[in-house]
Parts: sequence; structure tokens; C-alpha cells
Amino acid sequence: MACRAEDLGYRTFLMSDHVAGPGVAMERTGHPPGGLAVAPALMALAEATTQLRVGSRVSCIDYHHPVVLAKEMATIDLLSEGRLEVGLGAGWLAGEYEALGIPFEAASERIERLDEVVTLMKDLFGGGQVTFHGKHFNVEGFEGAPRPVQLPHPPIAIGGGARRVLQLAGRVADIVSFNYDNRSGLLGTQGVQSGDANHTTQKLQWIREGAGDRFDEVEIEIGIYFADVTREPLALAERLGATFGLTTSEIMSHPHALFGSVDYLCDELERRREVYNISYVSIPEDQAVAFAPVVHRLAGK
Repeated sequence: MACRAEDLGYRTFLMSDHVAGPGVAMERTGHPPGGLAVAPALMALAEATTQLRVGSRVSCIDYHHPVVLAKEMATIDLLSEGRLEVGLGAGWLAGEYEALGIPFEAASERIERLDEVVTLMKDLFGGGQVTFHGKHFNVEGFEGAPRPVQLPHPPIAIGGGARRVLQLAGRVADIVSFNYDNRSGLLGTQGVQSGDANHTTQKLQWIREGAGDRFDEVEIEIGIYFADVTREPLALAERLGATFGLTTSEIMSHPHALFGSVDYLCDELERRREVYNISYVSIPEDQAVAFAPVVHRLAGK
């Protein structure tokens, strides 16, 4: 699929990084089970392609020790000749934590830990002997190896849907990913509603607050979770709205949903870029072929 994506003109192939496979634990969360391990899979994707960038959307920092994760990511960046994006998240899927036997701490603790992980990984990518003493991690006496190709480090993407994590992302990330507010620890109605147009406007403000003077340097990405190239978008929007307690109009303007003709989709994506500063859009794998004309038309804009 990565080779096909590259042929169709896509820039990046992103993988979800969940660990728990099929079973009752993931069924309770409402989230699809984890599949391939991300690090070797990303390397295989990079090896099979020539220009396509690869990355995770996003790796839960509580599932990976940051020193090991930094080494894996630097290795992929080196072997892919600089085609890696490092996606990091504070973690949110409570049922997966429980299934793995990992304590699901308060969001404030998880986000504080994410802040430390970003700082530590940047130090490991940057060369020289690392000394880091934080609340959650203590590392000293060695250099990060290998060095990545992209310096000072591969682009770091942080995703989230609440104020504190988006302010952090604005401050330290190269790419900020709009997501739902998943404080419930489940994937469901509350999360989808938290991703509507009004909430996304607020999220953009939180990113601005965190980024300050560097806001123009931050790339903003969004995942389109509900997508279809169709001549009957209103019927789809009505059905989806009924499922999640939103009106048809709210679904049509929902930043994580995108239904319509190629002409409409291109116009709507340009509108969303103006409104939300979104320049990086991810779509479901099963829509890659249908959306290829949109990619071709908007390339370079």
C-alpha cells in the first residue's frame, strides 16, 4: 500500500501505534486493535519506497522507553535517508493501559512525562553526551547513537485535543495534530463531538498560546476519520450525525469529516486551511485511491 500511496502522489504514510491485539480489552475501548509493531514496519515501508515519508500517528510514550524509542527512530531516519516523522502522544486509551498492566495516571502526569520525553529525545538526537535528570527519567553518561540524518532532529509531531497537551505541542513540536479530546479514555460520541468546528477553533488558539512567536513555524495536521468521495454527501452526513448526536450541518463542517465531490473537497480543504491553518491532512488508507485526484489538484498549494 505504501508503494501505491507514493505512486498516487501522497507525501507521507502514517501508522497507528497501539500494542494490544484483538480481544475483549480493545473491544471495550471502541478502538481497532493494534497490528504491526511500528518501528520495523516503518523501516519496511521506507525500504519499499523512494521518496515517501513515514511516521507514527502517534506513539504512546508510556509504551516505549524514550532512550530505546529515540534509538529506533534515529536508526529509521538514518536508513531511510531522512524520511522519518516522529509522532509522540501522552496516551489516552485507558482500556489498553489496563490490558497491558500499565498504570493509567492523571492526564497532568502523562503530559508532564511527554514534555520530558520530547526534551530527552531531542538531546539524544542532537549529539554529544547526554545528561538528563527529570521527575520521570534520569539518563547520563552516553551519547545517543546513531545520529539521525535530519538535524537537529527528525520532525516531531504531537497530537491531542485538550488545552494542556496542545499548548505543549505548540511550544515544542514541529507538527501539531488536531485530535479529539479523549479524556474519557474511550473512543465514542463524546470524542467525536469534541472535534467539531467550534472546538477546533479553540484548539487552534491553544496551539497559538503555546507556540507564541514560533507559531508560523509549526505545521498543523488533522486526521480525517470519516471520508468519502461521493455525490450524496448529505445522506452520509445525516447518518453519521444521527450516530454521534450532531446535525447534518455540523457533520459537513466537522474538521475530522470530509464528504463530497472532488471539486467540493478541494474547495473545503482550502477553506479549512484558511480557517484552521491546516496544511497537512491525513485520510484513511481505504480512501487513498478515491482521494488521489484531490491530492493531485492541491499539490503545491
